[in-house]
Amino acid sequence: MVGAGIHDGDELLVDRSLPVVDGRIVVAVLADGEFTVKRFRRTPSGVVLESEHPDYPPIAIRDSESRIWGVVRTVIHHV
Repeated sequence: MVGAGIHDGDELLVDRSLPVVDGRIVVAVLADGEFTVKRFRRTPSGVVLESEHPDYPPIAIRDSESRIWGVVRTVIHHV
């Protein structure tokens, strides 16, 4: 998520009570139980989680096993 200003080692403050809206950075739990941080996009073909790094492709959410865990509110950078 380098393009969104989130770097390796940063801490995220995540709010699970916020509504998930298009364009927000979210923490999602994928079907295999893995957590990921991506930009939430609602498209005509469904929900997509987009990376802010060109090396990582978008993830289409097509199953009921994946879910949005919370919305990122703050990024804490460590030097």
